[in-house]
Amino acid sequence: MKNSLKKLWKENKLLFIFIGLMLVFRSAVADWSDIPTGSMKPTIVEGDRIFINKMAYDIRLPFTHISLVTLSEPQTNDIIIFDSVVSDKRLVKRVIGVPGDTVTMRNNKLIINNQVISYKKESTTNLPSNNYHDKIETINGQPHFIRTSKLASQLDNFNQVIVPTGQYLVLGDNRDNSADSRVIGLVPRKEIVGKSSQVAFSLDYNNNFLPRTNRFFHSL
Repeated sequence: MKNSLKKLWKENKLLFIFIGLMLVFRSAVADWSDIPTGSMKPTIVEGDRIFINKMAYDIRLPFTHISLVTLSEPQTNDIIIFDSVVSDKRLVKRVIGVPGDTVTMRNNKLIINNQVISYKKESTTNLPSNNYHDKIETINGQPHFIRTSKLASQLDNFNQVIVPTGQYLVLGDNRDNSADSRVIGLVPRKEIVGKSSQVAFSLDYNNNFLPRTNRFFHSL
């Protein structure tokens, strides 16, 4: 048995080293993640595979959440990937409140640090039904699209939250269809594994998984 293992290692050493390095790279440097739900529509859609920069905030010990060196902190508007203990799954959401911020939502409109966030309604031509609005939400001078329902929802409002040190308030861009901080609570810094700013490639789940070439390398 021992001789067989030695022979296997000798004959495939380069392959094993390559696989090991790839696993370390994907664990600690960069990876990609599929998007199975529509909680980040219209920014990210089902079938997108997004790049994850795992060194955006930390250099971590491979295969763990242990930070060896902190490089930066998540900022408002960042799209982050985190391993949620509460929901027991990896999630993708947008940072809305960082430590020290006060955040309130009234009728799907945010108030951050006593500043009423601006919204501009967009065309509904490409929406799946007439029950939704697409809007441009601008926070700290940075615009991004969000989607809201025309129907009232329990998620439309929340009272003022003061974001404590080491935690982040996150929301999905599809505001009425997202299990985010309104459902799972604030996100601990240690759960955040990286940041995404680009789609790698995309497959259309509703069309035989054919590639959506217009979304390849699409900026978020």
